Amino acid sequence: MSVTIVLPTALARHTDGKKSFVSDAKDLPGLLSEFDAKFPALAQNVKDENGKLRRFINVYINDEDIRFLGGDAHQFEDGDEVMLIPSIAGGHCGNRRWLTLPYGDLLS
Repeated sequence: MSVTIVLPTALARHTDGKKSFVSDAKDLPGLLSEFDAKFPALAQNVKDENGKLRRFINVYINDEDIRFLGGDAHQFEDGDEVMLIPSIAGGHCGNRRWLTLPYGDLLS
């Protein structure tokens, strides 16, 4: 049994540029353990200090969120595509600029 792991560029830099690879892992915990041996830099970036998947990493199995498939207990099936996608958060844009209309006096 094998599954294909797909990574975005942000995570592929921790796998020597590999954006996809094949794994024999049967579930998410098994996949995370495999990262320890094959891609330690990736493991460090996707796992927390307890060895669990970091909260900001989303996992999709054939485009379905693993959280709705049973989470860690979900068993991969032969041929599954497993995507790890980091969440993206907004930031601060700095100084705000207000629009000033040329006819502001007319509105008062």
